[in-house]
Amino acid sequence: MNDESKSGDVAALDETSLRLADTDRVFPLHWKSGSLKYTDFKLMAEGGTAKLFTCRDVNLYREVVYKTLHPEMRQSEIESQRFLREARVTAKLQHPGTVPVYELGRDRNGDLFFTMKRVRGRNLRDILLGLRDGDERLGQLFPLPALVDVLIQICQTVAHAHERGVIHRDLKPANILVGAFGEVIVLDWGLAKVWGEPDVAREAFPAKADPALTPAGRRYGTPLYMAPELARGDAQIDGRADVFSLGNILFEMLTLGQLLSGETAQEVADNLLNQPLPKPSEAAPGRGIPPALEAVCLRALEKNKRNRYPSVQALLEALKTYRPVGVAA
Repeated sequence: MNDESKSGDVAALDETSLRLADTDRVFPLHWKSGSLKYTDFKLMAEGGTAKLFTCRDVNLYREVVYKTLHPEMRQSEIESQRFLREARVTAKLQHPGTVPVYELGRDRNGDLFFTMKRVRGRNLRDILLGLRDGDERLGQLFPLPALVDVLIQICQTVAHAHERGVIHRDLKPANILVGAFGEVIVLDWGLAKVWGEPDVAREAFPAKADPALTPAGRRYGTPLYMAPELARGDAQIDGRADVFSLGNILFEMLTLGQLLSGETAQEVADNLLNQPLPKPSEAAPGRGIPPALEAVCLRALEKNKRNRYPSVQALLEALKTYRPVGVAA
């Protein structure tokens, strides 16, 4: 190999590539542990309650994601509980469709943090918005059969969680990450309901809450994607709430538009509970929506949970039945 090709190979490496200097470096006798072993912090994303940073683990020489609450949220009992639940539920589920969690701890100031795998990709919300806006490359990467494949992987992860006694309660496109190699990750388990949690009705919607966001300081999910029983504040919630949210995501895949609308969370809830839901083919008549797939969507979106698919596994089987038709289309 000549010098020119060597330099070309080095130039082709990115920050995810393995290098000898990282893998074979001597491990010091006095090593750093806890939050002290993370360095080179760069803000990655910021939500209503928490920040995510990329940083470097100096012991393992790898990039990880570091999540911590906003300073103003750190004294909130609900947000701290939500944060701990997200870390522990994600760590315990251990499924290809969840992010591996590396560490949960407190930093030098006593503030909670957890670290997890750095997954590269784009969230499903951005994909659907790009498709709606006519992005040609996204259209090639994500025709309807490919979107159904994404939903099948989401269902597999959620069905696994249900088997472990966990209901997500906040499924939406923004909480789904599609990786560069086809992996599909379900994020944000902070609102998950787990075995042993008492059945209690939710508190009232804040008057001007953004319907597209998970409200801070509340135990229910995002208004635009929640099931009717969550909007009503029913005390007893089961896995069929996630079935409805998955049907909502499927509606958006089919139509490239949102199922629900409203300026505030309460307005969205009122529309969900008191207005008929549109059929995908009526909302997007020019999309050529397959009738069989529309039927799957409509059953998942039944307002009466007794009429929905009885489980995410049943929805998954229905999608798998459709999928060969999608391939041939």
